[in-house]
Amino acid sequence: MSVVDDGSVKHPPESALDQRWKFLVFYLCFYGFMTQIRPGESFITPYLLGADKNFTTVEVTNEITPILSYSYMAVLVPIFLLTDYLRYKPVLVLQSLSHIAIWLLLIFGTSILAMQFMEFFYGITMAARVAYSSYIFSLVTPSHYQRMASYSRSAVLMGVFTSSVLGQLCVTVGGVPFMTLNYVSLGFMLFGLVLTLFLEQPKRSLFFNRSGGPSPLELDRMHPDGCKPAAPAPSRWRRSALFRMLRELGTITKLPQLRLWSLWWIFNSAGYYLMLYYVQLLWNEIYPTTDNRKVYNGGVDAASTLLGAITAFAAGYVKIRWALWSELVIGGVTAFQAGLLLLMSTTSNIWLCYGAYILFRGSYQFLVPIAIFQIATSLSKELCALVFGINTFFATVLKTIITMIISDKRGLGLSVHPQFYVYFAYFTLLAVVYLGAAVCLAVRHRRREVPQEPAFAKELCSPAEEAPGKERSSEPGSVHT
Repeated sequence: MSVVDDGSVKHPPESALDQRWKFLVFYLCFYGFMTQIRPGESFITPYLLGADKNFTTVEVTNEITPILSYSYMAVLVPIFLLTDYLRYKPVLVLQSLSHIAIWLLLIFGTSILAMQFMEFFYGITMAARVAYSSYIFSLVTPSHYQRMASYSRSAVLMGVFTSSVLGQLCVTVGGVPFMTLNYVSLGFMLFGLVLTLFLEQPKRSLFFNRSGGPSPLELDRMHPDGCKPAAPAPSRWRRSALFRMLRELGTITKLPQLRLWSLWWIFNSAGYYLMLYYVQLLWNEIYPTTDNRKVYNGGVDAASTLLGAITAFAAGYVKIRWALWSELVIGGVTAFQAGLLLLMSTTSNIWLCYGAYILFRGSYQFLVPIAIFQIATSLSKELCALVFGINTFFATVLKTIITMIISDKRGLGLSVHPQFYVYFAYFTLLAVVYLGAAVCLAVRHRRREVPQEPAFAKELCSPAEEAPGKERSSEPGSVHT
């Protein structure tokens, strides 16, 4: 008996679907793994500062690296829209071509302008990551979304870990020059391009290429009692799917948890990536060795990736009432990160700096899956993609503004150590704000004289908790958040 989807599309038998799904899982995971094998990536900064390219620290800090933030902001929105409009695969091809351009410029480029173009293409590859993460939603059925997302993300993390370990072993054990690592990375990127060409072209996408009728409105989920505004006419949806979802954003921003975690995503991720862009320069200042065998960037990246995967996994088992404790958890983690940044700024011991970096990345990755769950739990995949796209855009704008002020030579043009003091002050300010909000929330909660534990009808639970039973009604005197 065939399965009918939307009353018109008939699918093959279940066994054929299972086989096709398994093949898609394997190929996409293999593709995600192989495109992360870039053993020279952990050593780009010492390569640029070393004898191969001989750029100065000021040139790399204030002229080359800032281009990454600018290019990422410039291409983020166009690539986000083109990813959906062109149905993912062409943007993945563009990403592979950009990776090839990066390593060609690293190998053969000799001028500051060439390295600035290298950073420009790096911004394209970062913006195009959305194509891989959203590609899965167009190839498998909704029942497979969660597993497919888990498998593909694990493949990427395993690829980053393998790449970092491979690069460190080549440098420390094999004494391989940085230039040779770049050639190896280029070879893997060429192979990644070949894999991209064999990816399946989806027939639909989330916004511009919808094969069926409109998906349920977010208001249907947020107002299950039927008290919701009238839905737009179907013709309106067909004309502008994005316009309708932008109208819905005004309603969903009233959810306090979505608002809080979106702000965390914007402000904390901006600081996180600025630290990531400049940390290799900090390591080079603390430990300016000329012996490549004693540069341990690859091992540190591998350790931080592994710890990030462990903390992200552990976050799924944290069982607390997030409507009450989110501000405190965010504030505590942010204060911890501020302390790590202060340690990285003041220490002269490279191993302490390495350890602080690993813990910083691990603590950030601990909050990422919680933020994803808190934001996405009440949204459809279409609106979820739009919300994350907007959050990422605002984070990129903020990151670019900070870069223009403190890093660019046309701004303050600070060296790397003063920059990390600025990042410390930035995270300290965020921690004060989050902890202040937690105190205010605790005071308001204490003032509520409720005879029994409140029933939070719309509270967002932790990723590992089961959704509360909907058949239980709220009792008089309960407090709703």
